[in-house]
Amino acid sequence: MKILVTGGAGFIASHVADRLIADGHEVVIIDNLATGNRENVNPRATFYETDVTDKKGLAEIFAKEKPDIVDHHAAQIDVRRSVREPAFDASVNILGSINIIDNCVRHGVKKMIYISSGGAIYGEPEYIPVDEKHPVIPMCQYGISKHTVEHYLELAHALDGLTYTVLRYANVYGPRQDPRGEAGVVGIFSENILNGLDCVIFGDGSKTRDYVYVDDVVEANVIAMEKGDNEAFNIGHGVETTDFEVFDAVRKALNADVEPKYEDKRKGEIDRICLSADKAKAVLGWEPKVGFEEGVEHAAAFYRKKLGK
Repeated sequence: MKILVTGGAGFIASHVADRLIADGHEVVIIDNLATGNRENVNPRATFYETDVTDKKGLAEIFAKEKPDIVDHHAAQIDVRRSVREPAFDASVNILGSINIIDNCVRHGVKKMIYISSGGAIYGEPEYIPVDEKHPVIPMCQYGISKHTVEHYLELAHALDGLTYTVLRYANVYGPRQDPRGEAGVVGIFSENILNGLDCVIFGDGSKTRDYVYVDDVVEANVIAMEKGDNEAFNIGHGVETTDFEVFDAVRKALNADVEPKYEDKRKGEIDRICLSADKAKAVLGWEPKVGFEEGVEHAAAFYRKKLGK
């Protein structure tokens, strides 16, 4: 099949594209390289440097390539920027996604896989682990924008017959994650330790997140091509990991004798979250296979090699 992957020069989607190509599919990648890296683009993919908000450019690509499936990862993912610049966040995450949906409908795409956020859309949890029935009460504009698109997909299915699957990621980590980004704490800690810089924890270190390794996330995307039609699924471990535990795992993986620096908690961040992936296991047959310490070791080895340390 021909699969169009948006954001395919980025951390997660480049791994997805690599797997799809390895599985024998034809892959088309769209990325504006604002946060993605040209080096991440598989040379066997067809690459377009464009933005999902570019209506004309996007329409031309869909008309030319005629993809069977669209895997939509491209997004503005910086929670802090969404708080500072909510209009920009909405322009990329909502309007850009509407452009993708409209082209999927117009060009007869068989299925759209949409990447939402399990860490941001639910808000401060009423119970843990959070399942898909949990109330959606985002505490940041990023969470609002990601969830809004899920409603547009529901409507596109009801009115136009577009088939979709929503994957609500926990915190994804692994090789290629950009330490310059806002969400890549494993990468940030790894590079900072290797470069002799401070590792900053915002808050007292007790804030928790649910971490899932990138290879496990890739597997969920592959499965979603065939299963989970018109439903949303949490993709996570169901385990709370504190900020300090992340730091400790990274310093152990790098054999480093360092301590973190603490600063004030950032606006828009929740205190605790982890996701129940029971639905994904029951319907998709998916469950994570890589444990956190093992995954951190893989990631730390990547950054050590990248920096030649």
